[in-house]
Amino acid sequence: MSATATSADENIGVMPVRAGFGFDQAALVRWMTQHVAGFVGPLEVFEFRGGQSNPTYKLVTPAKTYVLRRKPPGVLAKGAHAVDREARVLAALGKSGFPVAHVHGLCLDDDVIGSWFIIMDMVEGRIFWDATLPDVPAADRPAYFIAMNATLAQLHRVDPQAVGLDNFGRGGNYFERQISRWTKSYLADTDAGRDAGMDMLIDFLPDAIPEGDETAIVHGDFRCDNLIFHPTEPRILAVLDWELSTLGHPLADFTYHAMMYRMPPQIVAGLGDVDPVRLNIPDEATYVAQYCAATARAGIPNYEFYITFNFFRMAAIFHGIKGRVIRGSASSAQSAARVVHYPTLVKLAVDAAEAYA
Repeated sequence: MSATATSADENIGVMPVRAGFGFDQAALVRWMTQHVAGFVGPLEVFEFRGGQSNPTYKLVTPAKTYVLRRKPPGVLAKGAHAVDREARVLAALGKSGFPVAHVHGLCLDDDVIGSWFIIMDMVEGRIFWDATLPDVPAADRPAYFIAMNATLAQLHRVDPQAVGLDNFGRGGNYFERQISRWTKSYLADTDAGRDAGMDMLIDFLPDAIPEGDETAIVHGDFRCDNLIFHPTEPRILAVLDWELSTLGHPLADFTYHAMMYRMPPQIVAGLGDVDPVRLNIPDEATYVAQYCAATARAGIPNYEFYITFNFFRMAAIFHGIKGRVIRGSASSAQSAARVVHYPTLVKLAVDAAEAYA
């Protein structure tokens, strides 16, 4: 997950491959010749700008352009940067008609370029890094929000068993497991210290979990900047960055997306500092109603709980970043800047909890 938003200029397009992120291109050509149908070199390699946790490259040949996503170099946490899971969910959803890039191959041999990688189609279109969609005429903006909403609803209606993803994650008790996970993470990082708001949330959330349970395929990081829109139409051609996908509660996934209405744009793409109605963007209540209509729900009576949970989860992630900055082990030069927003996330979670209570 990109933990902070930067300007579009820093995210759009490609650049020469950074020092330390290169690989043996001749070895890649040999592998693609054997495993990617129709591949013919020569090959040019560029690195995409932006905040992908898995380094992502544009592969240009005379006849076709591909995308390569790989695990980053170096020692990685167990289960992190799981490009094999990403390839699996992309292949399964593609067969169901869901908008994802076509996967041409998965390499699980570290000896080829130094880490596992996926080769997929390059999908040409638009990515919006600003949730206000400033480059879209105001009259057209509702259609873009409807497209985002409908696409996430479509994902949640996919039957995991029907597409071979019934064992893609653990079903049931999603909130209980997630709250426990992030509580342990928060408490274990003593370097980052304690926060009264986080302590309150840890006490509040386990007993506030609504009754009933659901399981669906969830994206885990569904935001406007993880979507490729058609070059001219309000239509999504591909959903990107499936690294966090699993089986989980669909309302956790939807409300993570709907956090954009309260999210300051300097953290991730959000609408927290604007009046959506003035920009001809559906307001939060309208957006929730659209999702409910698309998924045959009467409503989301415990909506503020789900918002609380998602801000708590994100605050716990930022708390971990804070600890790594203090220890000098943060992997990104932007980590210190991200930590500045940790108190804001805690406050947004506490505010939602108080609204729910």
